[in-house]
Amino acid sequence: MTEYRRLTVKEVGDVTVARFRDWRIEDSNITEVERELFQLVEADGCNKLLLNFSAVDFLSSAGLGRLLALDQKAKKNGCIVKMSNVRPEIQQILVITKLTELFDIRDTEADALASFQEST
Repeated sequence: MTEYRRLTVKEVGDVTVARFRDWRIEDSNITEVERELFQLVEADGCNKLLLNFSAVDFLSSAGLGRLLALDQKAKKNGCIVKMSNVRPEIQQILVITKLTELFDIRDTEADALASFQEST
Protein backbone atom coordinates (compact mmCIF):
# COMPACT_ATOMS: atom_id res chain seq x y z
CA MET A 1 0.00 0.00 0.00
CA THR A 2 1.05 3.57 -0.65
CA GLU A 3 2.68 5.71 2.05
CA TYR A 4 0.68 8.76 3.09
CA ARG A 5 1.87 11.89 4.91
CA ARG A 6 -1.47 13.60 5.53
CA LEU A 7 -3.61 10.51 6.13
CA THR A 8 -3.48 7.41 8.26
CA VAL A 9 -4.98 4.63 6.15
CA LYS A 10 -6.11 1.18 7.20
CA GLU A 11 -8.38 -1.51 5.84
CA VAL A 12 -11.33 -2.64 7.95
CA GLY A 13 -12.82 -5.54 6.05
CA ASP A 14 -13.63 -4.18 2.60
CA VAL A 15 -13.65 -0.54 3.74
CA THR A 16 -10.66 1.78 3.45
CA VAL A 17 -10.59 4.07 6.50
CA ALA A 18 -8.66 7.32 6.09
CA ARG A 19 -8.01 9.45 9.16
CA PHE A 20 -6.69 12.94 8.65
CA ARG A 21 -3.42 13.62 10.48
CA ASP A 22 -3.73 17.41 10.36
CA TRP A 23 -6.09 19.26 12.65
CA ARG A 24 -6.53 21.93 9.95
CA ILE A 25 -7.36 21.25 6.33
CA GLU A 26 -6.44 24.50 4.66
CA ASP A 27 -4.42 26.10 1.86
CA SER A 28 -1.05 25.03 3.29
CA ASN A 29 -1.82 21.30 3.03
CA ILE A 30 -4.88 20.96 0.80
CA THR A 31 -3.01 20.01 -2.38
CA GLU A 32 -1.28 17.11 -0.66
CA VAL A 33 -4.49 16.00 1.11
CA GLU A 34 -6.32 16.04 -2.22
CA ARG A 35 -3.57 14.08 -3.98
CA GLU A 36 -3.60 11.41 -1.27
CA LEU A 37 -7.41 11.10 -1.28
CA PHE A 38 -7.46 10.84 -5.08
CA GLN A 39 -4.70 8.22 -4.85
CA LEU A 40 -6.97 6.09 -2.65
CA VAL A 41 -9.85 6.31 -5.10
CA GLU A 42 -7.98 6.06 -8.39
CA ALA A 43 -4.70 4.19 -8.03
CA ASP A 44 -5.43 2.12 -4.94
CA GLY A 45 -8.91 1.34 -6.25
CA CYS A 46 -10.88 1.37 -3.02
CA ASN A 47 -14.61 0.76 -3.44
CA LYS A 48 -15.66 1.96 0.01
CA LEU A 49 -13.94 4.93 1.63
CA LEU A 50 -14.58 6.24 5.11
CA LEU A 51 -13.15 9.66 5.96
CA ASN A 52 -12.67 9.97 9.72
CA PHE A 53 -12.54 13.64 10.73
CA SER A 54 -11.82 13.07 14.45
CA ALA A 55 -8.53 15.04 14.33
CA VAL A 56 -9.89 17.90 12.20
CA ASP A 57 -11.20 21.06 13.80
CA PHE A 58 -10.89 23.42 10.82
CA LEU A 59 -11.92 22.92 7.20
CA SER A 60 -11.30 25.77 4.77
CA SER A 61 -13.47 26.62 1.79
CA ALA A 62 -10.74 25.09 -0.39
CA GLY A 63 -11.15 21.90 1.65
CA LEU A 64 -14.89 21.90 0.95
CA GLY A 65 -14.16 22.23 -2.75
CA ARG A 66 -11.75 19.30 -2.62
CA LEU A 67 -14.40 17.17 -0.92
CA LEU A 68 -16.78 17.92 -3.80
CA ALA A 69 -14.08 16.98 -6.30
CA LEU A 70 -13.39 13.78 -4.36
CA ASP A 71 -17.07 12.87 -4.44
CA GLN A 72 -17.17 13.28 -8.22
CA LYS A 73 -13.98 11.27 -8.73
CA ALA A 74 -15.20 8.55 -6.36
CA LYS A 75 -18.52 8.20 -8.17
CA LYS A 76 -16.70 8.01 -11.50
CA ASN A 77 -14.55 5.19 -10.09
CA GLY A 78 -17.40 3.31 -8.39
CA CYS A 79 -16.33 4.23 -4.86
CA ILE A 80 -18.77 5.03 -2.04
CA VAL A 81 -17.54 7.77 0.33
CA LYS A 82 -18.84 8.28 3.86
CA MET A 83 -17.69 10.48 6.73
CA SER A 84 -17.53 10.04 10.47
CA ASN A 85 -16.47 11.84 13.63
CA VAL A 86 -17.19 15.28 12.20
CA ARG A 87 -16.96 17.95 14.90
CA PRO A 88 -20.02 20.17 15.42
CA GLU A 89 -18.36 23.30 14.00
CA ILE A 90 -17.49 21.48 10.76
CA GLN A 91 -20.87 19.75 10.69
CA GLN A 92 -22.48 23.20 10.80
CA ILE A 93 -20.46 24.27 7.73
CA LEU A 94 -21.50 21.09 5.91
CA VAL A 95 -25.16 21.82 6.74
CA ILE A 96 -24.95 25.44 5.59
CA THR A 97 -23.31 24.42 2.30
CA LYS A 98 -25.80 21.55 1.89
CA LEU A 99 -22.99 19.00 1.68
CA THR A 100 -24.89 16.90 4.22
CA GLU A 101 -27.24 16.10 1.33
CA LEU A 102 -24.30 14.78 -0.70
CA PHE A 103 -22.35 12.86 1.94
CA ASP A 104 -23.47 10.15 4.32
CA ILE A 105 -22.16 11.41 7.66
CA ARG A 106 -22.20 9.17 10.74
CA ASP A 107 -21.43 10.04 14.34
CA THR A 108 -18.75 7.41 14.86
CA GLU A 109 -16.42 5.29 12.79
CA ALA A 110 -18.22 2.16 14.04
CA ASP A 111 -21.59 3.55 12.90
CA ALA A 112 -20.18 4.35 9.47
CA LEU A 113 -18.55 0.93 9.09
CA ALA A 114 -21.84 -0.75 10.03
CA SER A 115 -23.70 1.40 7.48
CA PHE A 116 -21.45 0.11 4.70
CA GLN A 117 -22.51 -3.43 5.62
CA GLU A 118 -26.18 -2.46 5.68
CA SER A 119 -26.01 -1.10 2.14
CA THR A 120 -24.52 -4.27 0.61
